[in-house]
Amino acid sequence: MTILTAAARTPDHGKLEPWRFIVLEKAALQRLANLVTEIGSTTNVEPEKITKMHGQFAKADLAIAVISSPVDSPKVPLIEQQHSAGAVCLAMVNAALAMGWGANWLSGWASHDPDFIRQGLDCDANETVAGFIHLGTETNIPPERPRPDLSRITTWVKS
Repeated sequence: MTILTAAARTPDHGKLEPWRFIVLEKAALQRLANLVTEIGSTTNVEPEKITKMHGQFAKADLAIAVISSPVDSPKVPLIEQQHSAGAVCLAMVNAALAMGWGANWLSGWASHDPDFIRQGLDCDANETVAGFIHLGTETNIPPERPRPDLSRITTWVKS
C-alpha cells in the first residue's frame, strides 16, 4: 500500500482526486493479454503492436492501471486533471524505485482503445488510461538513455 499511498499524495487542484487505481494481478493481466489479441485483430492493429502489447501483459506479474477519472469542476479544467493523473504515474514509479522495486510506466495502443479500457478495465466513457505501472523485482539495470540537452530546452528569463 505504500506505493499507492505515495501516488495518492500527488497534487491535484481542488482536491478532486481525478484518478483511481486498478491493481492487476497475474490472472487479470493474462485476461488483458488475451483481450489485446482479440480486439487488436478485429480493429486492424498491426500484428507487431498486438504482439508487443500482449507480451507486456502476459509476462507481467503485477501492474497498476492508473485511470484518469475527471470530475466535473467549474474551477479545474480537464487538462489539469489529466496532468494530475500523469503525475500519479510518475509518483508511483518513483516510490517503487525508491523502495528497491523495478518499475516501468507503459502505455501503448490498447491504453487508448475505448473498447479495451471499457471491456478490460470496466472504465466509464469519460475515463482514460494514464498508464500501466508494471512492478516487480529488477533483474537487470536498464541502460542509461540519452538525455536532452538542457541548454536547448531551457530558457532563462531575467526581466
